[in-house]
This record gives sequence, C-alpha cells and structure tokens, in this order.
Amino acid sequence: RLRLHDGKLIKDRRYHLRTYPNCFVAKELTDWLIDHKEAPDRETGIRLMQKLMDHYIIHHVCDEHSDYKDAKLLYRFRKDDGTFPLSKDVKVFMRGQSLYEKLISVEDSILKVREENSVKYQRTFLGSEMIDWLMQEGEAANRKEAVELGRALLEHGIIQHVSNRHHFFDSNILYQFWINFRRRRRLTELLSENSSRALSESPDSPFCLRKLNPDPGNTSFLSVQPNKEIKIVSAVRRSSITSLAGNSNPYFSAASTLVFPPVAECNPKSVLKRPVTNEELLSPGAPYIKKTLTIVGDAVGWGFVVRGGRPCHIQAVDPGGPAAAAGMKVCQFVFSVNGMCVLHLDYQTISSLIMTGPRTLVMEVMEAVE
Repeated sequence: RLRLHDGKLIKDRRYHLRTYPNCFVAKELTDWLIDHKEAPDRETGIRLMQKLMDHYIIHHVCDEHSDYKDAKLLYRFRKDDGTFPLSKDVKVFMRGQSLYEKLISVEDSILKVREENSVKYQRTFLGSEMIDWLMQEGEAANRKEAVELGRALLEHGIIQHVSNRHHFFDSNILYQFWINFRRRRRLTELLSENSSRALSESPDSPFCLRKLNPDPGNTSFLSVQPNKEIKIVSAVRRSSITSLAGNSNPYFSAASTLVFPPVAECNPKSVLKRPVTNEELLSPGAPYIKKTLTIVGDAVGWGFVVRGGRPCHIQAVDPGGPAAAAGMKVCQFVFSVNGMCVLHLDYQTISSLIMTGPRTLVMEVMEAVE
C-alpha cells in the first residue's frame, strides 16, 4: 500500500462526475505487480489481489464487486477510507509499526546499537529517551500517557527490555524493538499460506513447526531470514500420529544420514510437570502472569506446537521462528487467540483457529512466575 502511494498509483480519481479519493485502477495495479516482480503473470496478480479482498484489506470503491476484476474498475485499501476492521490488539500493533517507521526514517534517531553486559543489541533506546521523543513528536500529551503507550507496546511483544527483566519505565533502562517491521515479505507468500484442509492432513499441526516439504519422510524446519535466504535449522524425520498419541516412539528422531548436529529427542508426553486446570490457572493469587504476544508469521508459519486442552499449553517452540522472537516459551498456557478466549478448547480446535486466521497472530498466554 505504501509503495503504491509513493508510486502515485493510489490517488484521487474522478469517474461519472464523482471524485473517489485514494483509489487505484485494478488493471493498472496488475501491470504494476508484473513490472515490479511481485507477480509473474496477470493470473497470479489477480489471485493475489483477490486474497487481499478476502482478508478485507481492499474493496471496490462502491462495493459493487465482491471479486477482483482485472479491468478499469476502482478499488481502495480499507485502511485509506477507515473501513479496515481494527481490534484493540491490531491497533496497538499498527501503532508500534507507525512509531518504528517514524523513528528509523529520521536522522540521529534514538534507535541505536548499544551494549549491556558485553552484549550488543540492535534497535535500542532508553525508556526516558522514548518518553521524551513521544512527547516531542506529539505522540503523547504527557509523560504518564507516554508510559502507558510504552507499556502497551511491551505487553504486545513489540518492544522489550533487552534482557526481558523489566516492564516499561520512565528511566534509563535499555529497551529494544523486538519486531523488525522493515523485514521485507513478498506478496506471493499469500498464495502459499496453509489452508484449514492441511490441518487434518498433518497431525503435527503444520502451522506450528513450519514444515515446507509435504512428504511424510525426511523434512526440514525452515526459517526465512531477513535477507530472504533460507536457513536450514535442523533436519528431522516427522513422527507418526501414534507417536504423538503418547507411545514409546520419540517425538522426533534424527535422520541417520544427516551432517547436522544430532537433534535432541523430545518426549511425546506433555512438557508440563503436572496437569493444571482452568480453575487453578485463574484462581485469585495463582502464581501466573498474563502476557500478550504478537507473532508475525513468515513464509512457513509461526513456529510453535500447542498441545493438550482445557487449558492448552505450548509444547515446543522453534528457536529460529517468529514465536520465539515474540517471547513464546514452552509450558505457557494459551489464554486467547486473536481476541477469543480459548481456555475451554482442545489443541485441534485452537490449531484450526490459527490456521484460518490472519498472518499476524495475537495470543495471550499465561506463564508461571519463576
């Protein structure tokens, strides 16, 4: 959307004596997608734009067409006319993205590489420094409001204390942006998204451990890096559904022909030391804290395994995946998915919710206080 604004494809257009603000011509946009290597051909370009329509990102300016037509018809991004449906969580995420873009686009930005305890951290800032900047830029009316904004960003996994020990304070504590919003993602990734049908075909929850190869034999966990190269984290053999049900087979068994270091075998049984009920989890004074994680899936998924039911828990986290980057850990309990409380659901239902939802996943988890 921003690139189309910069390229003047999105602009006010007049049709039948009426002016339509901030819109684009479908045929021109299809040409643009091909010219800028976002789509190899017109058919793919049409499918991509249809995906955006299906996700309520773009629409026909008069809502007279429910599908995307490669013609001289006017369409508009819902974000440009205020019709994009926003939940509180998505609003916080988009606010974080806006602040990040603003911060890195100015000279002498407060975002710098800094060192703490001999460890260098990227995109860091001091809490008090961020407060001053938010007030200077008119993003907050006073220091109290700026602190509340900083706390909301931290609770949604957008910023964090560099060693993850403190909440957000108006002090000289060092924080960093945890999400790199400038990481480039290709539009064609939309067409490779897993469908809900894939869930029933793979008992190992395909959205979780981010498997690209469909074969049930030797497969690899893949993680797309910011430079678009694909790094093989580790290659493993996918277990059968019976091993997931809890028999003596290992959860994963390392393929014997690999040149990678051996993969640690995981017990197929729950990683929890003991079962926990919803009543225990939610009882007053229980030793659990709630965290909000905003996980931006990459080309191959989100990178975690959820298991159990009523409540479900995080069974495994891919250390190179988006979930780990957002702060997800094993043994956390899943409280909500995209604003919906899921404490009463089993892991198959939660898996389906995630698979059929948006690429940006907002989860609330409950974590035991150490």
